[in-house]
Amino acid sequence: MRTYLIVTLLTCLALLGSCGVTSDLRIETGKQFVLGGSQRGAFRVAARNSGSVPVSVAERRPDGTIEERGRLEPGGRAELAFGAGSAALVRNLGERDAELHCEIKGDASFGMGMGYEVLKK
Repeated sequence: MRTYLIVTLLTCLALLGSCGVTSDLRIETGKQFVLGGSQRGAFRVAARNSGSVPVSVAERRPDGTIEERGRLEPGGRAELAFGAGSAALVRNLGERDAELHCEIKGDASFGMGMGYEVLKK
């Protein structure tokens, strides 16, 4: 009975992790949103620019190198994969707050670090 309960609990956690996280983001002018950076697993982000200003998306790898991954114009959509230990950098390129709708899935979608940084020019 105890083994059955453990297996059931692990199965439920795996299913919950595969559902991912959905979030609406607002990024102030002159800032970037940082998702991840120290997680053990890879993750995917499906994003739609729901605002009126463009944003860029870059990947900061564990060794500190940064690779531009693309630009989302207002109304634009993209789905990007990020490796273990990498961070997604979503940068506000406009003069007003940026708005995005994101779905985050993968090994690291729960317990992942998130925050804002000043965008360096």
